Amino acid sequence: MRLDIENFYILKAIIEENSFSKAAEKLHRTQSSVSYQIKKLENNLGIEIFDRNDYRAKLTEGGEVIWAEGQRLMKMTERIHSLATSYQGGWEPKLEVVIDGALPAEPVMHALKVISDKAIATKFQVKMEFLGGVQLRFEEDQADFMIVMNYKPSPVLHAVPLKEKLFILVASKNHLLSQEKVIKHNHLLDHVELTIQDSSGSPVDELQFGCDRVFSLSDFAYKKSAMLVGLGFGWMPEELIRQELESGELIELNYVGGSRHVFTPHLVYSIDKPLGKTGEIFRELILETL
Repeated sequence: MRLDIENFYILKAIIEENSFSKAAEKLHRTQSSVSYQIKKLENNLGIEIFDRNDYRAKLTEGGEVIWAEGQRLMKMTERIHSLATSYQGGWEPKLEVVIDGALPAEPVMHALKVISDKAIATKFQVKMEFLGGVQLRFEEDQADFMIVMNYKPSPVLHAVPLKEKLFILVASKNHLLSQEKVIKHNHLLDHVELTIQDSSGSPVDELQFGCDRVFSLSDFAYKKSAMLVGLGFGWMPEELIRQELESGELIELNYVGGSRHVFTPHLVYSIDKPLGKTGEIFRELILETL
């Protein structure tokens, strides 16, 4: 059984005008052609939509159900047409963004909110990875953007530097290292080092100290929790521990090699994959906020 969506628009006109003849006038058709299309719809569905015993165009009980579903079908059809028009106009059907979990999520969420408020039909998929896993996921998925702390440059990648991010070497106020006035490398080796697991599987981390006891955690929320209970020491994004530093729950360690490290994150996308309208908007929003 095949349904003609046009018949539901005829049905809509009849219901709105409460009359076959007035619906025909509204649609600039003959009344006989309107009646024929409705009869055809009834035959296809095997159900009477209108009560022919009433002088007005009155729906049967079954007709009420068909009309309710027909309205959903019309809305879906209009949505499909709207999407097709958007995509023909240069709006991407979907965009994938891979972000390093060391970076704050709020700027990305803000960008998505702005795009959503504009009723842009593009579907977004945001994935979080860590360290080398960001670029690995970006390349494997052929994603549209990556927002990354470190990456391997390539002739086919365009990278835009973002605001610098500060990482601080910290431990709990109750940790033994927090009591040390001057901390040398060999002092660190006696304690548990807390790190983030590289989601690419690579064991290399340029900021690791080489401790015998290393706990690799899945994200910075777990890492902060581990630090707050005094499990170990490690590097944390300043933005994620600002409150704990101010309250004194976490202490910046006085390490002789330096307790601060600055990264310049980048917004990266492929030169071979030109951005559409949504991609351009997303890029500008990220550059404004991150």
